[in-house]
Amino acid sequence: MANTLLLRSSCKLLNSAVRIRLLPKNYKSSVAGLLIEQPKYAFLKELGLDKENKGVFDGKWGGQGETITSYCPANNQPIAHVQQGTIADYENCVDAAKEAWSSWAEVTPPMRGEIVRQLGNALREKRTELGQLVALEMGKILPEGIGEVQEYIDICDYATGLSRMFAGKVIPSERPGHVLLEQWNPLGVIGVITAFNFPVAVYGWNNALALVCGNTLLWKGAPSTPLTSIAVTKIIQKVLEDNNIPGAVCSLACGGADIGQAMSADERIPLVSFTGSCDVGNKVAIEVTKRFGKHLLELGGNNALLVDESADLDMVVRGALFACVGTAGQRCTTTRRLILHEKVHDEVVEKLKKAYAQVKVGDPLDEGTLYGPMHSQQGIDGYLSAVKAAKEQGGKIECGGKVMEGEGNFVEPTIVTGLAHDAEIVHRETFAPIVYVLKTKSMDEAVQWNNEVKQGLSSSVFTKDLGRIFTWMGPKGSDCGIVNVNIPTSGAEIGGAFGGEKHTGGGRESGSDAWKQYMRRSTCTINYTNELPLAQGIKFE
Repeated sequence: MANTLLLRSSCKLLNSAVRIRLLPKNYKSSVAGLLIEQPKYAFLKELGLDKENKGVFDGKWGGQGETITSYCPANNQPIAHVQQGTIADYENCVDAAKEAWSSWAEVTPPMRGEIVRQLGNALREKRTELGQLVALEMGKILPEGIGEVQEYIDICDYATGLSRMFAGKVIPSERPGHVLLEQWNPLGVIGVITAFNFPVAVYGWNNALALVCGNTLLWKGAPSTPLTSIAVTKIIQKVLEDNNIPGAVCSLACGGADIGQAMSADERIPLVSFTGSCDVGNKVAIEVTKRFGKHLLELGGNNALLVDESADLDMVVRGALFACVGTAGQRCTTTRRLILHEKVHDEVVEKLKKAYAQVKVGDPLDEGTLYGPMHSQQGIDGYLSAVKAAKEQGGKIECGGKVMEGEGNFVEPTIVTGLAHDAEIVHRETFAPIVYVLKTKSMDEAVQWNNEVKQGLSSSVFTKDLGRIFTWMGPKGSDCGIVNVNIPTSGAEIGGAFGGEKHTGGGRESGSDAWKQYMRRSTCTINYTNELPLAQGIKFE
């Protein structure tokens, strides 16, 4: 498609089967058409990638499974090939990670922090190249791709400091000559399953914290972004090898659902961190719970941005534009419902349509592009299904609603008005650039609408009313894990815990005390006397 398109055509003012193609076992590679061979994409080889790549790392690179091709969603051209892992490869990874844990757990937390500090520096050196790979393989625009790598760097910095700070409590004992305290210890091998939309940052959140806590990791990235998983692991590999640390401390198994299923059922993996859809997350949780393991779930979000009559509407439009259109609507924190007070509804809709009309669409790697493609045909199908349902349920397409002509997986960002707050499609999370604009008579009603959906990830209110702000943050306000004021639903910082309630899964990653999920807590009572008093004054003589 053309490098630049403006969304004037339709504005009045103007982890599964995605992109993966299995190759037969007798496949002889024909690399003439691979993007990795083109000078424009020289950054791929700078990241250690090649035409043919092994997708399993357990201290050494291998993989005996099917060979797949990774495709660029901006033009649907093949990038490179990856040989995935089998269940036998997975078993080797778990064994290697478990063996590596024995030595890694003995490294002191501050020294583990030093390794993570070096990892952050190694990522800095490849920040641009890795960001370019994210843009090429996932489809988000280059500034967002680089920003995602920066997020991994930031969490490395955070975890480095944390390695000298996390501590248990010393608790007063009721018994003379006794000390009561908490001791935190690592869990062991952490399984991490990540999604296509953040192929670097989400693993980074888990990786940096789990490492300083003394765990080893086994990563299964999204099947449609295997090159990113491999490139990140190669960066980690070098840092570990430079410090004479077993590479299996950070193992990788590229593959399909069979790898994820094995991980969920594996009693050798005490914690499984899963990012993805609510449906698959529910299955993971059931499997992990069956064996009394722990799970950390980061699932869907049907996020709402509320606007009252006191809000700065220009700020609202700027914030909503990023939250609705950014990453082509494929963030778990994307604004999917825009709940407007009736006094400002029409003005905001008109301003937002004008803003949509100026969004620059094109190759995610091109400077100035603000809007890239959907990641896959599966995403396009979901988009079209939602547009059809919105029309059938009484919605009016104010802007967008169609697939763009030309190469790549491009759809028009879409604004829908006129739907009931409880319409089926409004309550259905669609991973696409569609926002449903709802008109409310009061902010109390708006808060009720915010809370009535199944997910509870991110939420935001734009207001100048101080009372409204604190009500929104309080027990009768938003029921989400992220509760924002005068900023959009997207764009969380790493210092706070990231996650949501209800069908979002309840997991927390990144900052605050999220590190506790990667450790087990023991309460220790130490008696340093020759007496043996019992608690609660019990006499047993």
